[in-house]
Amino acid sequence: MNRLLLISFLAIFLFSCDREIEDPIPLGFEYQPLEVGLFWVYEVNQTIYFGENDFESESFFYRDEVRTFFLNEERESVFVVDRFKSIDQSNWVRESSFTRHIKDFSFLENRQNQISVNLVFPPSQGTSWDANIYTNQAKDDFEYVSSISFEQGERSEADLLRVLQNEDDDEITFRDNRYEIYARDIGLVEKYFEVVTYCSRNDCLGDQLIDSGKISFMKLVDYGRE
Repeated sequence: MNRLLLISFLAIFLFSCDREIEDPIPLGFEYQPLEVGLFWVYEVNQTIYFGENDFESESFFYRDEVRTFFLNEERESVFVVDRFKSIDQSNWVRESSFTRHIKDFSFLENRQNQISVNLVFPPSQGTSWDANIYTNQAKDDFEYVSSISFEQGERSEADLLRVLQNEDDDEITFRDNRYEIYARDIGLVEKYFEVVTYCSRNDCLGDQLIDSGKISFMKLVDYGRE
């Protein structure tokens, strides 16, 4: 064999081998595992406002269980999640069902035919996207951020994804603060939702007196596989 040809062949072979043993690019799918039998239990503190000085607060638990899956028209695996509610973690009542699946490197959650893009892959600091891109609702930009308040004990920063969904307060008519935190190999570990409107009458304008809305905080307390 020609000496030059042999050297070229060896170079191509070594380059191909090097490509094969290279670490694959991490896509981040492990931040939201999807598998039948997985479950997550959350402690929830929630306050719903019906009017001025009219509100209802309660504490309870949610248990989300991946019950089954099916293939949609695009041959994507769609996982069905049942949500149960309990006051004492002993007596559970099913409250709702929704679906989750991966589509075009995005994590979609469908609740009552309203699809939200909660994550995009691979995750990267500063990446933003329209969570309502699959709906006819107004644009709602989510973003990966490096710092936000959270309480996750010993988990390291590298194992957490923080998604800032909104952070807005005009201090006169409304406040909209929302975020989610995901942990590697676990999924959603914390969720904060605060969407309220303020009283806008002349006698209370600017006093930040809540007229309607909801404030909810969910924190993971248990998870696993049945």
